[in-house]
This record gives sequence, structure tokens and C-alpha cells, in this order.
Amino acid sequence: MKRLVLIALAASLAGCGAARELKPRDGETLPVAPYGARVTPTRDQLIKATTQQRPARSDELLTSSEARRTDEYSLPPPD
Repeated sequence: MKRLVLIALAASLAGCGAARELKPRDGETLPVAPYGARVTPTRDQLIKATTQQRPARSDELLTSSEARRTDEYSLPPPD
């Protein structure tokens, strides 16, 4: 029984690696051009993630240790 399950699982996963060109279904077209665009984007442009969807890292990683400067406003609480 376990072998049958493993064979069925392997057979179902074998089809996952199929790579083929993406295209709209029969009878359907790509989405219309967005408001203000002069041309309709191609499928490659629609698939590519924009900087808004995947923002670049903007913070600087700590590359070297530096001593903290004293904080003049870090006073003890009043009595």
C-alpha cells in the first residue's frame, strides 16, 4: 500500500516540472492597457515584479562597530 502511494505521489509530481510558454486561454486575451498607458503590456511585463511589489533594501547593514555618542537629554527623572 505504501509503495502504491509513493508511486502515485511520484507520478503526480513528475508533471510539475513541465515548462512551457505562458499564453492566455483559448478565446481570452491579455488584460487591457492600464489607464494612461499608451500600449498594452506584454505577458513578460505583466509577470515581472515592480519595485513597489518587491522593494529594494534601503537600510544600511551594520558594517563596523561604532561607539555611541552620549545623549545629553538622557537625564534621571526628577525627585
